[in-house]
Amino acid sequence: MDELTDSPLHSITGKVWEKIGVKNHYGIYLPLSALHSENSCGIGEFFDLIPIIDWCQNLKIDFIQLLPLNNSNSESDSSPYNAISSCAINFLYLSLQALPYIEKVPQLKKKLKDFSIFNETSRINYAEVVAYKLGWLRAYFDEVGAELLNSEELKQFITENEWVKPYSLFRVLKDNLSNISWRTWPEDLRFPSPKKLQSLYEQYDSAISFYALMQFLCFSQLKKIREYANLKGIYLMGDIPIMLSSESADSWQYPEYFDHHLSAGAPPDYYNPYGQNWGLPIFNWDAMRKKHFSWWKTRLRYAEGFFDIFRIDHVIGFFRIWAIPPNHHSKEGYYIPENEKEWEPQGRELLTMICSSTAMLPIAEDLGTVPKVVRPVLKEMGICSTKVMRWERKYEEDNRYIPIQHYPPISITCVSTHDSETLTLWWKNFKDEAKAYADFKQWPYAPDLTEKQREEILWDSQHTTSLFHANLLQEYLAFFPELIWPNPEDERINVPGMVSPKNWSYRFRPSVEEIVSHKELFLKIEKILSSPTPPSVKV
Repeated sequence: MDELTDSPLHSITGKVWEKIGVKNHYGIYLPLSALHSENSCGIGEFFDLIPIIDWCQNLKIDFIQLLPLNNSNSESDSSPYNAISSCAINFLYLSLQALPYIEKVPQLKKKLKDFSIFNETSRINYAEVVAYKLGWLRAYFDEVGAELLNSEELKQFITENEWVKPYSLFRVLKDNLSNISWRTWPEDLRFPSPKKLQSLYEQYDSAISFYALMQFLCFSQLKKIREYANLKGIYLMGDIPIMLSSESADSWQYPEYFDHHLSAGAPPDYYNPYGQNWGLPIFNWDAMRKKHFSWWKTRLRYAEGFFDIFRIDHVIGFFRIWAIPPNHHSKEGYYIPENEKEWEPQGRELLTMICSSTAMLPIAEDLGTVPKVVRPVLKEMGICSTKVMRWERKYEEDNRYIPIQHYPPISITCVSTHDSETLTLWWKNFKDEAKAYADFKQWPYAPDLTEKQREEILWDSQHTTSLFHANLLQEYLAFFPELIWPNPEDERINVPGMVSPKNWSYRFRPSVEEIVSHKELFLKIEKILSSPTPPSVKV
């Protein structure tokens, strides 16, 4: 009990723990993009979260974990982890029905009905949604942009967020140069002088204003969602990708912060025998250190306006990163720093900087090949580690599964992640692991997970000794065949290390309205969360 109540409060994150509470927290985990409602326009939108928040409040769920909302290059890569800005939000998530002055443009409001067809596809068609939504937003800007641009709130937003103008200019230059890589631009655009920058701002003032306004609208809507959630006693948990796209506004604005000669990735492991190459530039920590990590602090400060908790993506990368040289296979990479003795000091320095620069509670994604130095540092700093139940085994002993009452309190438990198979797929496709888990539970193994087995596994995930517990929404929808896609493969969000049209295009089969009105689903989740004893699986 002392460890539970004292350890995080006396760490560097202690003040944030005081606000969030050193107690059990129960969450739901989802990609905003996967939602669809009567009002959404082809992709999940900010205001689709309002009924989900109300539903969670009734279930006594106290946090909602979202996948990254960063502006990604959606036309060619819909991965939110391939962000084109450290701060900018993807304006595909704007709730068009709720935009300012929408009543003044009835012809545009009427056109919103045309978007309903994009909600009917089993997967998100990013190319079409981007084209139609961007076209609609440009028409909206032409109609009411002048009024919005004169608002004091917008002017204050741009003044307080210095990243907005460079990001907006970058988007405009990309548009004008047919979206080609910024590294092939004319030199005066690749590395503009202060004088050249000023002339570009003046030359493209109107076009820049469009992108700045989109970010202001995202800021306004998401802030309202966060305020609404907090009013209902619910925290929003964000996700901050560790890396950015090589085609990001940041890599153009701060080329010294990124090493484009090396690509970040992951070494081979059991699930990815060939390793992974993410195609993202690695950081130049020395250059960032010279500027007192101001780039990271700006990023964290902006996210703080929307989230109470945040996931530190690939926290291992702060200790050391797997770097792959050009034209080399991912398994031919090497760690940076190469000297293992430097891993702990670097990780400690960077995580101390992060923890001391934000009022959000960090939760680490520490999956994969984890150096021994990582988890003691996380525990010391009061940073939750991630416990995916299927991977919680005593690998250095006899590979037996760890009982749920032995999980460290400073952790978050889940049964799957956006990068893994769902529970159904894992049980069916990884027979050796699932059979070992069935033996651990004293069940006979069969390839199809039964309803009672699913219920007990999900009950276990919500009743480990971790302080945080969150599962993907589709793990609960799977109790009811009418709420999931007929092919279990279609319930997966992403397969790391490969390019596929199925990656990141996942959409929930039921609408938001169907999810929150499904009484049996509500009762099933309520039972799993509140029952003091696990359901009995008949052997």
